[in-house]
Order: sequence, then structure tokens, then C-alpha cells
Amino acid sequence: MNIQAILTDISAHWHVYATMPFIAALIGYVTKRVAIEMMFKPLEFRGIRPIFGWQGIIPANARRMATTAVELLTHHLVDPQEIFSRLDPEQMVVELEEPLLKAVEEVTREVMEQFQPRLWEVLPSQAQRMLINQVRAQAPKVVGRLMREVSTNIDEVLDVNSMLIECMVRDKALTVRLIKEIAQPELRFIARSGIYFGFIIGLVQFVAWALTKQPLIMPIFGFVTGFVTDWLALKMIFYPREPRGFGLFRWQGMFQKRREQVAMDYGALIAEEVLTVRNVMEAVLTGPKSDRLFAMIQREIQRTIDQQASIAKPLVALTVGGKQYQEIKKAAAAKAIDYLPETVKHVEGYATGALDVRNTIVSKMRQLTPLEFEGILRPAFQQDEWKLIAVGAIIGGLVGELQVLLILH
Repeated sequence: MNIQAILTDISAHWHVYATMPFIAALIGYVTKRVAIEMMFKPLEFRGIRPIFGWQGIIPANARRMATTAVELLTHHLVDPQEIFSRLDPEQMVVELEEPLLKAVEEVTREVMEQFQPRLWEVLPSQAQRMLINQVRAQAPKVVGRLMREVSTNIDEVLDVNSMLIECMVRDKALTVRLIKEIAQPELRFIARSGIYFGFIIGLVQFVAWALTKQPLIMPIFGFVTGFVTDWLALKMIFYPREPRGFGLFRWQGMFQKRREQVAMDYGALIAEEVLTVRNVMEAVLTGPKSDRLFAMIQREIQRTIDQQASIAKPLVALTVGGKQYQEIKKAAAAKAIDYLPETVKHVEGYATGALDVRNTIVSKMRQLTPLEFEGILRPAFQQDEWKLIAVGAIIGGLVGELQVLLILH
């Protein structure tokens, strides 16, 4: 086909040619939006397993994502021993004083009413109060000893890695939000890049169709548009890791360029939704190492009862050294543990400020190498990014075939 024939054809079908770059831009944008949505939605598998259906890539791989994120967190950003050593045992006692003393009084009354109901009833109120006051006086010392032991041996009562991973796996929406909110600018860039890259490829498509008039051109270019724009956008997020270029023309991977903002956002999210005092308390009280904490509590409470036995001889004279005395000690420890979840809620405000998780993470993230920093977001894309690219290419090919049908008919 000579130049004149090509120009005549373009003139006769100018509206078809004019739409090519715009449709290619639309393909680029749509494939990016679809790819982004497929990363996060749906949270649970929909369809017929194992082939006919879909689950968002991130929720489908929540455990892998969580494990990778937690490894980064505990290896590079947060030292659990250093973090929890910031809790001042004496201040913890002050914060817990009111609920602690209330719990101690209720535990003492319940145990005595259970094991010595008649004796407790006939005792003058002054004698009852004397016993309760003796136990209340010891409670802060017991809690202080426990806090010192726990804060210096946090690994004995808390599996931080297990706590964080289970928290993120249990709440897939949290795992999605952690990545989605951190990468919001990058996700917007991916979608917008489809428009720019698609338009450029559409111009090439314009020329190729004018020269060849081959029906395969449209789906091939649609496929290429979807494939190349997805691949290129993902690469541009992370590479180059260090600034490159010359003079005024310098460029760097978008995620690397936003280090400071990412550090602030990531630190806030981890502190407010993952490594929270509430989650830590729940893990300490119900996690795989909780039995060690309860063993510590039992030991301290039983020791305290033994120390007080001589003071409260009128009450324990009938049971000291006997089986029932041992049962009293066990019951007191068990009831104290029952009161524990409600009691420790009162220390949440102080502990959150003392641990200072957010500022710790922000400070540590600033010290990461570019490769380590990339690890915050890269795992969300890396292993399954081929699926996103493939979907983009297939959608692009289908739209390209639709273009052919519209042009020829």
C-alpha cells in the first residue's frame, strides 16, 4: 500500500483511526483497575474450587504476607525485649492500683466464703477487714515483682511473631488495609500509567493498522498494551532503588522516593492496628505461652498467702498444712487470673504511650537499606504479579478483538 492510499484510507476512516489511541488508553486504565481490584477482592474465595473462582491475591496469601511483614517488623524495626523494657513496673502498679485493690478484695471474699463460709460469717467485720487489708497491702508488691519478671523475660510469656501473624491472618481485611493504605499513591499511579502508556501504544497501533490492515493487529496490540503497561507500572514503583539520571533529569522508584511518608504511615498503622497494647494483652492471656504467665501468677499468689498465714492465724488455723489450705491457694490464684483481663484494661493508656511503637518504627525504617525498605510492599506484588500481568494482557487482547469487530462491521 503506497503513501497516497494510506492517507486516503485515514481520511475516509479518520474517526476509526482517531479512536485507536484513546481506546488503547482506556484498555490500559481498565486493565490496571481490574488488576488492582483482583489484588484485594474478594476477601474470601468465591466460585467453585479449585479452578472456577477467585479470591483476592493478598487475602488468599494472608499468612505468607503476614509472615513476611512480621519478619521485617521483628528483625529490623521492633525489638520486643527493648520495647517492653520501657514499661516501668512501679508506674504500672500506680495505674493498676484502683482496679487491682478492688479485685484483691473480691477474690479474698470469694475464696473465704467458698472454703470457710461459716467462719467468715461469724467473724466480726473488723477482723474481715484486717485480713483483706493485709492482702491488699501485699498486692502492689506482688504485681511489681511480676511486672519486673515479665518485662525482663518477655519471650517467656509472649510469642510476638505468632501474635502478629495470627492477628493479621484472622483479620484479612486488616492485612489488605495495611498494604492498600501504605501503597495508595502507587496504586493510583498504576491506574493512571495505563492511560499514558496505552495512549502511546495506541499511536503505534494506529500506524500498524494503516500499513497492514491485518485483523490480528488489534488483539495483538491490545494484548501487548495490557501486558507491557502492567509490567512497566509495577517495575516503575520499585526501580530504580537509588536515584538515577543526569543533571535535572533524575528518577527513582516511586515507593523508594516516598520513604519518609511511607515510614510515617506504616508506623501509625502498625501501632494503631497491629502491635497494640490490647492485642499484646490478648496474646499474653490467651496465646501459646499464657500458661507460663499463669504459673508466675500462681507462684506469687501462693507465696503471698503463705506469708500472710501467720498473720491471719484465726482464719487459717483449721486448715494450715492441710489439703484444704492448698486448695485455697489454688482457688485464689485461679480467681485472680479470672479477674486479670478486666483489671489490665486500665493500664492500656499508659502502656501505649510508654511502648511508643509508632515512633520506634518510623525511626528504624529511616535506617533501612533500599532493598530492606522495598520488602515492606514488594511481597504483596512479587510472587503473584504474573497473574495480574496475565489478566491485563488477556483483557487487552479481548478489547482489541472487539475493536476489530467494530471496525470491520
